[in-house]
Amino acid sequence: MPNPRIKDEDKYEALRDKGYSKQKAARIANTPDSGKKGGKSPKYEEWTKKDLYGQAKKVGIEGRSKMSKKELIHALRNN
Repeated sequence: MPNPRIKDEDKYEALRDKGYSKQKAARIANTPDSGKKGGKSPKYEEWTKKDLYGQAKKVGIEGRSKMSKKELIHALRNN
């Protein structure tokens, strides 16, 4: 039965098959344009802290309100 909170069920299932946790697979499957290649986005170091915070919120990183810019970048890259 499909989960209404998962936006891309196929991507979610593929990630689960690769061994991702339910939480991480759901975050990736619910992030628009995740997995697309292109390299056109600026590096996180060029983002403002506000933008990094918004991205962290979008992908569900907990504790983001207390993180520095450097910590947000680390959390986003290792999420």
